[in-house]
Amino acid sequence: MLVTLVTAALAIVGTLLGSIVSGRFQERAAERSVRVSHGEAIRRDRLEAGSERIEALRGESHMTRSAVTRPLVALRVLIEDQAVRAAADEMVTLTYALRDAYATTEALTAAREAAKGAHDRFVDVAAGYLSRTA
Repeated sequence: MLVTLVTAALAIVGTLLGSIVSGRFQERAAERSVRVSHGEAIRRDRLEAGSERIEALRGESHMTRSAVTRPLVALRVLIEDQAVRAAADEMVTLTYALRDAYATTEALTAAREAAKGAHDRFVDVAAGYLSRTA
């Protein structure tokens, strides 16, 4: 009789442990499925938002390029002096170089200072030209 009770108790404990382990596996599988679904939804949202952001940035880039190109073209049409043109080209080139200098704060600071220096040189050269021709 004692052997039968021990056997029955072991069977009950084994059954309980088996259902606990099985339940835990099912719980983990469900959590994993939710994580995968959530990750896919986030990825899809990012891709959709990314294309909108790219279009917005592309539009801003066109406006910025237009804001720089129009005055440069006007300057080239109106002023034939090579020194003024070269100073304007350098200023525009170094201004555009700011876009590529975002890797470190030091690189961005150096690019900013170079662009400011080019701007100051352009102003000096253009002022000299205008004072000679006026």
